[in-house]
Amino acid sequence: MGLREYHRKRDFSITPEPRGEEGQEKTREDRSFCIQKHAATRLHYDFRLEMESVLKSWAVPKGPSLDPADKRLAMQTEDHPIEYGDFEGIIPEGQYGGGTVLLWDRGTWEPLEDPHQGLRKGSLKFELHGVKLQGKWALVRIKGRDAREEGRTWLLIKERDEFVRSSKVYDITKERPESVATGRTLEQIAADRDRVWNSNREERGEVRGPAARAARVARTKTAAASRSRAPAPAAPAARPASTRKDLAAAAAAIPGARKAPLPRTVAAQLATLVDEPPKGDEWLHEMKFDGYRILARVQDGKARLVSRNGKDWTAHFPTVARAVEGLAVRTGLLDGEVAVVLPSGTTSFQALQNALSAQEQGQLVYFVFDLLHVEQVSLTGARLDERKALLQDLLGVPQAGSPLRYSDHVAGSGDEFFAQACTLGVEGIVSKRRDAPYEPGRSRTWLKVKCLHRQELVIGGYTDPERSRVGLGALLMGFYDREGRLQFAGKVGTGFTSKMLQDLRRRLAPLEQPHSPFEQARIPGVTKAHWVRPELVGEVAFTEWTSDGRMRHPSFQGLREDKKAREVVREVPRPVAQVADPPPLAAPGPTKEASKPARAKRAKPTPRGPKTGGEAYVAGVRLTHPDRVLYPPQGITKRDLAHYYESIADWILPHVQGRPLTLVRCPEGADKECFYMKHSGVWAPPALRRVAIQEKTKIGEYLVVDDLAGLISLVQMGILEIHTWNAVARELERPDRVVFDLDPDPSVGWERVVEGAQALRSRLDALGFESFVKTTGGKGLHVVVPLRPGSTWEESFAFARAVSEELEKAKPAAYTTAMPKAQRRGRILVDYFRNNRGNTSVAAYSTRAKPGATVSTPIGWEELEKGVKSDQYHLGNIRERLESLRADPWKRYWTVRQRITAAHRRQLGL
Repeated sequence: MGLREYHRKRDFSITPEPRGEEGQEKTREDRSFCIQKHAATRLHYDFRLEMESVLKSWAVPKGPSLDPADKRLAMQTEDHPIEYGDFEGIIPEGQYGGGTVLLWDRGTWEPLEDPHQGLRKGSLKFELHGVKLQGKWALVRIKGRDAREEGRTWLLIKERDEFVRSSKVYDITKERPESVATGRTLEQIAADRDRVWNSNREERGEVRGPAARAARVARTKTAAASRSRAPAPAAPAARPASTRKDLAAAAAAIPGARKAPLPRTVAAQLATLVDEPPKGDEWLHEMKFDGYRILARVQDGKARLVSRNGKDWTAHFPTVARAVEGLAVRTGLLDGEVAVVLPSGTTSFQALQNALSAQEQGQLVYFVFDLLHVEQVSLTGARLDERKALLQDLLGVPQAGSPLRYSDHVAGSGDEFFAQACTLGVEGIVSKRRDAPYEPGRSRTWLKVKCLHRQELVIGGYTDPERSRVGLGALLMGFYDREGRLQFAGKVGTGFTSKMLQDLRRRLAPLEQPHSPFEQARIPGVTKAHWVRPELVGEVAFTEWTSDGRMRHPSFQGLREDKKAREVVREVPRPVAQVADPPPLAAPGPTKEASKPARAKRAKPTPRGPKTGGEAYVAGVRLTHPDRVLYPPQGITKRDLAHYYESIADWILPHVQGRPLTLVRCPEGADKECFYMKHSGVWAPPALRRVAIQEKTKIGEYLVVDDLAGLISLVQMGILEIHTWNAVARELERPDRVVFDLDPDPSVGWERVVEGAQALRSRLDALGFESFVKTTGGKGLHVVVPLRPGSTWEESFAFARAVSEELEKAKPAAYTTAMPKAQRRGRILVDYFRNNRGNTSVAAYSTRAKPGATVSTPIGWEELEKGVKSDQYHLGNIRERLESLRADPWKRYWTVRQRITAAHRRQLGL
């Protein structure tokens, strides 16, 4: 279509829209997409995908829906220039499309099939990676109502995956109306008649008008006045360059440290709430600070302060940023908490809120408790006590007026330390394993114990003030349950200042909506309320939880600008005995002795609780609906599946422990609806660990199994397939295996699949690699090459690709590496894409969500020659097989030491 029609309809001497020009089509993977909320003659949403060097565009009157049942009309419009993806502002009346434009979502998209062919044929399938929209979607062309609409009428449909939400309970266009670029609403943009915002406005000069210039000057003056009011700390004297060299040398010498560039982002390690401090000298205990978690990133001597949810907070804490820049590092990454210290020596979140409101920077203290990177050396793999020793050297003696403080600790004596901390009136303590690496996300090596009940809660409404009170009466607050429903937790009417009440009313007014966001149809004691969209998070102190889930004697502490509402769940302390004995910190996998089970050992069951009609306990995990049939042809229940995993725990756990997971969830059984579950969502069972992973455009939270309780928790969730990454979470950027997936076309006989696996094994042997084979439980085979961690994702992927393409070139009639099914007829797909960062393969001994209740099973090469089929082993015979084995067919998998070298790369032409 091109831009001719777009240019014809617009007068660029009047409209602020970008003119744009066509260029070369990009072949890169990160194609952009955007959705613009457009209040023209009628409100609609413009959906745009970057393709053929332009933005292909559709007008969606009702906007996108996360419910697959909603097939939203999408009328194809003229192509727009790529630059339009940044546009937000006002198109003047009288111009084409006159009205207000809000940048509602943006990100990247990936085609799941050939996008050009899909566009021509009228079926375009793709995956979105946006701020608001995620997962798989489809655009399907339908017949138009008349000749004018013929060829232009499409439907925008959400495909079924873990991002699906019923429109009866969640309408994303109503829940998330704000701009992803500026946070403004349509009304706020419309009110700013003089301003046309563009994310690249400084380069493009698209900010126009005297009011816009005055606003810029005012903002600059305000920022300058703020800086002048904040007393600059006496920065530490710059240390000599040799000190930096000594620091770098000391860092490089620490076991577990490695040379690596400074990461752009790192997800913070989070502590698990427990009921009492762990015992033993292997635990270091620190005070728990009541402030904002901040990662300080230093690059070329310039500091950037980042909040826990990835927001740049440098402007909030300029004195802290300047102090960090005074340290003797050119590049570094520090982890700590910004807080305000009261005269009593305790920290106070409420005092921090007041200090920020009054711009009193002199009260702020940055308590630094970890050092993750320094002078091109990553320390995340090193022990905590080694990291802290280097951090203490870096910070040195506190300088007068500096906000930087080293967060000290006590080794052992956790009970005494906790008792003393509570006597002082602090919030609690954090206990950390001294020998543990840094693990992004919620972990079992950092534990927190609270002296006081504190809980982050979502604001769902408020009441009017009475008598002389201003602003509002009380906040109505809640938390999300495991099903993603907002549960009411109580009214909070104390802890406010008059200024806070007025500020909260101002912040909540634009969020008002006619209906309650809470699950409860009626809120006890509330007859009249203002309901709001549940977007703001506050922190509340209280004495205890009542039996019906309400807070007793709550007191508001302040807004949590660093927390996302959808992440707020009720914190319940876990017994420390279940958490404080983490898995071995060495690479997972059995030892030499552990790797040779002669019989299928039944794991010793955890003492079980009472069995009732609606639940059962396996390995200490409560199973709801234990008699629900998951595999109807075999009559296999949820309880049966849990007992299977319990009985083979020694075989499966080494293959899944510590690895990020992608899961296939079938809540009602294999014969009902199943979907892939990549991210952990709002709730996960307590026995499963979450790990935060940086993806292309965002940070995603994945689930990790550490022990049998975690494995059984997957059964409770209805998981019928467990797929694992090719790396463990604590060494995420160092894959430890390569997987080749041989996937035959239905017309290909099994003997040819066996022949392909053996050909692959022969080529790997010639390169010096020992390989192992397992059935997939489907129709193919996996050939797996264990590696010593050391290669990058790019290197292991290139290796897998080169080997696969060699096989294809040797016998193009038998093998292919092309993904489209049309090109795979009569051939075996050698799928090497499972070796990309973030891709997964089904775990050894995992069940499959298939009618036969099949199991992916490691076998010996000699068994393959004897005629073992891919679907031969299933829940009916797998335990019998394991009991009959004299030795593990993958015994050497755990001990072989091999890596991809420069010589291998030369052999493969890499």
